[in-house]
Amino acid sequence: MSSRYDDELWGLVPDDAGPPPAHLRDFVRSLGHAGRALDLGCGDGRLSAELRADELTAADVSRVALERARGRLPNARLVELEPDAPVPSGDGEFDLVLCAETIEHVRDVQLLLSEVRRVLRPGGTLAVTTPATRALMRPPHPLSPHLRFFTRRSLARVLDELGFDVRSIERRDGSLLARATR
Repeated sequence: MSSRYDDELWGLVPDDAGPPPAHLRDFVRSLGHAGRALDLGCGDGRLSAELRADELTAADVSRVALERARGRLPNARLVELEPDAPVPSGDGEFDLVLCAETIEHVRDVQLLLSEVRRVLRPGGTLAVTTPATRALMRPPHPLSPHLRFFTRRSLARVLDELGFDVRSIERRDGSLLARATR
């Protein structure tokens, strides 16, 4: 069942929102080639299209976003997710999981990352991007769709606590760009 809330948010985004931010595009391109990749929280597929993979699965809780992604990702398998539910994929199915600008919107981060760990093969790569938050921050805008706010330290801690080996976390253009392995 599609998330009405997320569908309404995607309804506010122009159909052609332009290219993704260059620093996010460059990060995704730097991930290299993967046999099987999952873009978890793919949105409209603008960053998914930058992934180099033999097989691409693009998944999101918004039916509106997935319809937009369909045009950008003609060869991808599109999967509509249930919010706060397991990822409908097999154990160790993917070499790479991308969560770009997604983790900050998720209510149950522990479930999300546990599911990522489950669907990644041993030695597989998790790539995460999220807005960078300073340790002392002003309160967020009351209508912001972000539920979580991460600093470099808090992102490293949550990834470590959920069984990932953090390889790198860098701050670039207001984003945290992280790589970790299972």
